[in-house]
Amino acid sequence: MAYDLKQEEDVKEYIENLGVEYRFGCYKEKKPEVCHLLGDYLEAIKKDFDKAAKVFKSNCLDYKFGKSCLKIGNYCLVGRGKDKSDPNEALTYFEKGCELGEPTACLHAGMLLTATGPNVTIQRDIPKGYNYLKKSCDQNDSMACHYLSGMYISGVPKNVAEFNPHNPAKNKSIDYLIKPDMKQAFEFAKKACECGNMYGCANVSMMYKKGDGVEKNEAESKRYFQIATELQKAQETTKELKFQQGLDK
Repeated sequence: MAYDLKQEEDVKEYIENLGVEYRFGCYKEKKPEVCHLLGDYLEAIKKDFDKAAKVFKSNCLDYKFGKSCLKIGNYCLVGRGKDKSDPNEALTYFEKGCELGEPTACLHAGMLLTATGPNVTIQRDIPKGYNYLKKSCDQNDSMACHYLSGMYISGVPKNVAEFNPHNPAKNKSIDYLIKPDMKQAFEFAKKACECGNMYGCANVSMMYKKGDGVEKNEAESKRYFQIATELQKAQETTKELKFQQGLDK
């Protein structure tokens, strides 16, 4: 059937039929990809977060679909479809999604395990968190690479309370789980930039300018600054989220 999407009634019918197709593909044909789309549909079109959460959770656990593990993990983290936020439950789903090959799930697991602060409720585990971040970066997740670069720029102290960002000389005497290493920081920043992270490109530009972790090179500094600027402009024109983006690569 042809729809005239300029007509309101046709749009409504199209949307309803889309939901029917997704339900059939998920519940009858048992296709994980379609179940994920059904979750997206319930979330974005119907605004029924409780049902969307159930679909994402089932698709993660029963059909082992990594993107749905990421989704239900995010729901748990912000408390969507639940009474309140549950970071520990979120971590379980992120770890599951990472095991199933979803790089953003690896990123979120790594960030939760390495986070610090007064509101953090998850036991800090830098080695485990680092491995998740590295796995995500290896799969070209730009934010994971950028995050790893930052860890090497400042280092990761064993006791966070001992670290003083305003006193670098004092920080040299404290114990680190990951010691500051500008060469490693540069490599991860460069990888982040290559994967499209504008902050990574900006850091590479600054490192070339100062000679931090790499030999000074004014021409390369300018080149990476230009790349960062172009990425920033591109980001400003693509802020709207696309429906079905959960299946984009």
